[in-house]
Amino acid sequence: MRVRDAEDGAWLDDDAGRLVRPYTVSNGRTRPSAHFDLLTLVMTTGVRPQTYLGPDYDRVLALCDAPVSVAEVAAHLRLPAVITKVLLSDLVSHQALTMRSPHVVEAATPTDRKLLEAVLDGLRKRL
Repeated sequence: MRVRDAEDGAWLDDDAGRLVRPYTVSNGRTRPSAHFDLLTLVMTTGVRPQTYLGPDYDRVLALCDAPVSVAEVAAHLRLPAVITKVLLSDLVSHQALTMRSPHVVEAATPTDRKLLEAVLDGLRKRL
């Protein structure tokens, strides 16, 4: 059993996993102040928070140098999505992150002839 220190990342135990409970990371908060979808893209603005928020916030900022989805950030942090959203909303309120909702694409109706023909053509090419 090995425990890594905070400089290596989160407090982890190789066998047990995270030693700090996820909800302690967000001070027990489960409601973000900004609305995030799992597909919402977040990216750093270059502005650093005026106060030190903690190592998990530093990890979020390091992950968001390029646009990344909320789901990806949660996966890399090994935190529940709701806790990740709280961390992200804190960073948005400090103007350290910017967020962009995913573009909504209109879905074709299930009986759209062009769509069905395109699917059929694709299947024929595969067979």
